[in-house]
Amino acid sequence: MNSIFQGIWPAMFTPLDESGNPSLKEVEKLTDKLVTEGVPGLYILGSTGQGVLFSQAQREEVANVVLQTVAKRIPVMVQVGSMTSTESSALAKHAQKAGASAVSSVGPIYFGGGADMVLEHYRQIAESTDLPFFPYQLGNNSIQGNLESFIDELMKMPQVAGMKLTTTDLLTISAVHNHAGERLRLFSGADELLCHSTLCGTVGAIGSMYNFWWKECNYVRNAFMDGDFELGRSFMLEFQRLIFQFLPNVWTFFRQAMQHIYQIDIGPAVRPVGNTNKIWSEAELHRVLDQFQAAAQFNQPV
Repeated sequence: MNSIFQGIWPAMFTPLDESGNPSLKEVEKLTDKLVTEGVPGLYILGSTGQGVLFSQAQREEVANVVLQTVAKRIPVMVQVGSMTSTESSALAKHAQKAGASAVSSVGPIYFGGGADMVLEHYRQIAESTDLPFFPYQLGNNSIQGNLESFIDELMKMPQVAGMKLTTTDLLTISAVHNHAGERLRLFSGADELLCHSTLCGTVGAIGSMYNFWWKECNYVRNAFMDGDFELGRSFMLEFQRLIFQFLPNVWTFFRQAMQHIYQIDIGPAVRPVGNTNKIWSEAELHRVLDQFQAAAQFNQPV
């Protein structure tokens, strides 16, 4: 089935200034760079984009800049999740007016209420626009109660087109796919399952590392799906080893990697995010980047 919702999408960083406010010039620069690199789509203002840490006005500004820069060249999915259903719905309406291709939202994970509360939150967002809606599963917090019943209720909403499954539980991914079939377009939200998740019914992946390693990851994922098991296996083992290694200082790694690869400064994370991260030495940074390149065996354009 042909769809604009497939392939590897960066969960785009939101460049910030030193005060923690969105740096709109850098947002525009990063957006244009990723589009030029050939990414098939962008997911903005999610966890990597630190969307929930911004005001509604800031999120609308970022969405405007991204969508104006993209200018319909590729689809853009805007994460509109918030503490309140009202604000999420308002952000979804703004995304549609600004030209987004879809909206996404995490559930109200900080409150009780079970499946009914989550589903009603999603329903209010989904019905606020005509855009395809992709609920965003974060760990085990967003699929509540019986999985099949939960998915059945989601599929009753005509706006729900798929899900972003940010989980390392492959059984959950395959269970959603086996129950929903082709009705839902599933994106893996865990970079460390780039290849694994294709075996569980995903049509794409949305992740942080694709901001600067999109071409390499796309090359390996395509090769794996075309039957190159050995490349997929060796790459994923090394990729997971590197992720485990830089997770304790991941936000400084993101910033320094983007500066090194694209000459774009995404700025510091919004505190308290990353406030214990240590600066990487040039030697350490280059070692990780070189090890990744060697694992990907990527030396040609995609």
